[in-house]
Amino acid sequence: MLLRGGAISARSAAISENRSTFGFSNSIRRQNGNGFVLCNSSHRARKAQLLKALAVATGETKTKQQESSHEPTLADRLRLGSLTEDGLSYKERFIVRCYEVGINKTATVETIANLLQEVGCNHAQGVGFSTDGFATTLTMRKLHLIWVTARMHIEIYKYPAWSDMLEIETWCQSEGRIGTRRDWILKDYATGEVIGRATSKWVMMNQDTRRLQKVTDDIRDEYLIYCPKTLRLAFPEENNASLKKIAKLEDPVQFSKIGLVVRSMSIYYVCQSSNLKHLSCFINLQPRRADLDMNQHVNNVTYIGWVLESMPQEIINTHELQTITLDYRRECQHDDVVDSLTSPEPLMDDTILELEGTNGSAAAGKDENDCLQFLHLLRLSDGSEINRGRTEWRKKPATR
Repeated sequence: MLLRGGAISARSAAISENRSTFGFSNSIRRQNGNGFVLCNSSHRARKAQLLKALAVATGETKTKQQESSHEPTLADRLRLGSLTEDGLSYKERFIVRCYEVGINKTATVETIANLLQEVGCNHAQGVGFSTDGFATTLTMRKLHLIWVTARMHIEIYKYPAWSDMLEIETWCQSEGRIGTRRDWILKDYATGEVIGRATSKWVMMNQDTRRLQKVTDDIRDEYLIYCPKTLRLAFPEENNASLKKIAKLEDPVQFSKIGLVVRSMSIYYVCQSSNLKHLSCFINLQPRRADLDMNQHVNNVTYIGWVLESMPQEIINTHELQTITLDYRRECQHDDVVDSLTSPEPLMDDTILELEGTNGSAAAGKDENDCLQFLHLLRLSDGSEINRGRTEWRKKPATR
């Protein structure tokens, strides 16, 4: 359920730059039982330069405790990431691997979401905000506090293909008194084209009691020095889709069942009302051990897969996901049984997506090139809501 953020990580811009900047070829002096011992001269100079830039950007002098937390690791040197020039956001480059693409021969939305999580954690890790958890500050670790996702909104304008390189920029900011936010911009590194944007909101939870807590001034002060001083949004447009509330999905079981197919341990329903044909799907799921993260509950990216699993195959065949918004309402753990429900979202004129003919081709009350919209619900077997979602789907490109 978690997508963490925090502060800033001192990253190298590229492996070749690492070699020249950090003296990588000469930096590994010996290996002992605790790992690598690195030469001090070049990376100390780079570290001092970084801290000076941060001090200028934030107007604050770093304490000895803060400085020690910036000690670069071997992983820091090998990542294709670095702070931006002002020191208040972080960029990292990723190559799409063969196992990260799906049936469309492009990166899946789960791949995109995992990369967002990765760059956010890398951003935080370099300043010591993640030594034993996801983006937790020193005070948070002492109090057993963690970040939990309240909302995630992702828009993908063009999916990267296998071997494409994308660059992701991320930054975090305060979000009122009860939480924080992290935003992302995704670009095609070869062309500089913006291919996606994302934003998220988190609240703080006690890891022992599993209760939400307000962000205290002490914790806020720990990470705000690494955040932009003026509000910066990935979606600055007024009334943009990331702000839209998600209506509760009415249970599709209210419709009469016209089909039932058992697929391994899941159940798939297609339902129909008395006057309009609705495509509504229901799937029963149970978390696997592999779905749990280090905080012992289901990771937020897993929810995306569960939501999409109940999408009608007819839509998957002809459309690709353009936008997904998820509201996280409660955490899910290993022994929970989860229902995934999907139904078309009523349009402005109250028409609903229909299935015409027997071949299941999708049609709506608007032009066929318009996006299709669906509402989603993940719930426990007792009816408790875990997650509300909305997705928008566009026609697949004619060629890849």
